[in-house]
Amino acid sequence: MHKMKYKISTYIKNFLLYSFLIILAIIMIAPFIWMISTSLKETGAIFTLPPEIIPSNISLNNYKEIFERIPFLNFTKNSIIITISASIGQVVSCSLAAYAFARMKFKGSKVLYYILLSTMMIPSQVTIIPTFIIMNKLGLVDTHLALILPACLGGAFGTFLLRQFFSSIPKDLEDAAKIDGCGSLRIFYHIFLIQSKPVLATLFIFAFMFYWNDLLSPVIFLSSLDKMTLTVGLASIQGINYDRFDLMMAGSFLSMIPILILFVFAQKFFIKSIVSTGLKE
Repeated sequence: MHKMKYKISTYIKNFLLYSFLIILAIIMIAPFIWMISTSLKETGAIFTLPPEIIPSNISLNNYKEIFERIPFLNFTKNSIIITISASIGQVVSCSLAAYAFARMKFKGSKVLYYILLSTMMIPSQVTIIPTFIIMNKLGLVDTHLALILPACLGGAFGTFLLRQFFSSIPKDLEDAAKIDGCGSLRIFYHIFLIQSKPVLATLFIFAFMFYWNDLLSPVIFLSSLDKMTLTVGLASIQGINYDRFDLMMAGSFLSMIPILILFVFAQKFFIKSIVSTGLKE
């Protein structure tokens, strides 16, 4: 009798838990479904009551109009070049800095590390003016390098994330490599980078999402239309056609596809990173 009551209570708890998770998942995915639904509607069908989740007349004219109104493919190419280059630069620079803070002991390392972490409290809007001045002095304004180069100089969040993981790698592996005659760079590559693929993939995803969705930096550093990014192109549509929600939803959905593809392929690394970094304080 006691076992039966225990099973019933377990079933009830599981039912309530899964019901809550299903409701939460529906709430989170609802805006995404509505975006796709709106992008497939004609302009006059957006405000119909009751609202239609599945449009009665599915139309692809919005997607066609996006390519006609802006150089969509050129903007996408620029975004891909900038985003991938900046993300790789971020991962490389942060991994080097994290290795130095995690394993190399030098005078003032802790103070320097805490100063680096304190920069996370500074909004990026504060540093964009001195960054623009530096890029202008270097003659890089209105070039993609103005957006890529700052990303290659490290970042507080990425350095913190990788340092935490590097600190969890057993020091015996490093000592064994030193006995075999490996230098710091070989140890960094063959031990730390090889074992840190999930965390590196996670940082790459975070950086990719940030630079792909960045709107402020391209507006400030770029002025030529042929060098603009996709976010700027979509923002221009919103400014000119502020009431064309169907058009804006079509452009937004197209801009999300690269991030969705990246997350699908890197999902297993992302999950491994959460599990592994959660084992260490």
